[in-house]
Amino acid sequence: MTRNVDLDFPERLYRKLINHLFPGDFNEHGAVIAAGIVSSRNGLRLLVREIWPAQEPEDYRLGDSGHMGLRATFIHRCITKCRDRRLVYFAVHNHGGSGAVAFSRVDMASHERGYEALLDIADGMPVGALVVADGAMEVDIWHADGARSALKQARILGSPIVRLYANSDSRAATEGRGDKSDAEYARQVLFLGRSGQALFSCAKIAIIGLGGVGSLLNEYLARLGVGHILLIDPDRIESSNVSRVVGARPDDLLAGHSPTLKVDIAERVARDANPHIVIKKIADDFARLEVAKQVLDCNYIFLAADSMRARLVFNAIVQQYYIPGVQLGTKVRVDPDTGQIEAAFSVVRHVRPGEGCLFCNQLIDATKLAEEWKTDGERNDQHYGVHVPNPSVITMNAVAAAHGVNDFLFEFTGIGSAEKAPYRRFNHLDQSVTYEHPRQDPNCPECSPSDRSRLGYGDARRLPCAN
Repeated sequence: MTRNVDLDFPERLYRKLINHLFPGDFNEHGAVIAAGIVSSRNGLRLLVREIWPAQEPEDYRLGDSGHMGLRATFIHRCITKCRDRRLVYFAVHNHGGSGAVAFSRVDMASHERGYEALLDIADGMPVGALVVADGAMEVDIWHADGARSALKQARILGSPIVRLYANSDSRAATEGRGDKSDAEYARQVLFLGRSGQALFSCAKIAIIGLGGVGSLLNEYLARLGVGHILLIDPDRIESSNVSRVVGARPDDLLAGHSPTLKVDIAERVARDANPHIVIKKIADDFARLEVAKQVLDCNYIFLAADSMRARLVFNAIVQQYYIPGVQLGTKVRVDPDTGQIEAAFSVVRHVRPGEGCLFCNQLIDATKLAEEWKTDGERNDQHYGVHVPNPSVITMNAVAAAHGVNDFLFEFTGIGSAEKAPYRRFNHLDQSVTYEHPRQDPNCPECSPSDRSRLGYGDARRLPCAN
């Protein structure tokens, strides 16, 4: 078997599975997982969308061979649901032990007996099995073409992100241990360890928007040692940007026949900070489908563009493809009549799969979204007026950027959570911090477990993008 499967769990679903498999009685228990599928050149990524616990003894009991197993009626009910929704079927059970796990000979024999028939029912979708121990997982995935796959890593997408493997050899092969000869990050390695630094060097991170906040994110991530950064912004530098876009120079306004693209400035900054970094630049609108698709092999997304279209697509990718992210920004409100500052704050909003999303929390304004999807001519015809830029100051942008990247550092390396709540507002006028746990709509079309939501469907659903 090829070890090329990543298995991603929203934290809530992982806890549901573990509580069912390990209730404290030290017995074996079973379940079925339905998972979305994402195919890429790096292998297969499976997104746990639903967990159906097997009840005992009607769904899971001793068979004629003297071993516990799922009953045929339960299996058929679950796999037909998976087939109809184009999801991957997993049979799940637990083993004892800690830190390592493998299928037994009895397990593998049962797969050999039954999985060819399950593939016929699945109508072209893979089928598989998952075995779970304390701190370890393994999978056996059967494909329609006869290939079989094992687990590369499982990720629990909470705060922090937890990674599980089949055994220590699998962990070492996936995570690596860093370059012992590299003194560049020696002070960080004292904190993160070589394996933590290696996670950064292998990571691919997307930054959407490279203005005041995004340009800071770019430099921070490059200096942390992130190995691959995807930069997305269609705009060129303007004279009003130079004071707050990191790396911008006055001569960028005179570059050839037009000012320098923001992605080019960001690349220059990132390479100065980390000559080994891999940079991909896209000077285009993130809300276009061909642009949004470029983000789907990233490990984390920073949204520093404040258009409603960008929020809509970012939110959808987090929920549909299980790529965690954070939305960052700064806002200053000034009374137009008196000139008095009414509010000045920076926000850090973490968005995770299966939890209250930007849509649930009314942070995607339908009216503004409709306006943004119109052409310039349509906006003028309907008297929407001209966009008035918001005040912006680099020091307030730095608050949002620093907290967002610091949270990422703690979460991504698994050290712990740097946050008290997923949403934070830093109020600059009175130096207070507001913490908020986002609400979740049980029927949200983005993040809820309802059949109609996009949660965990991966490649099976279309993103809400322009062509």
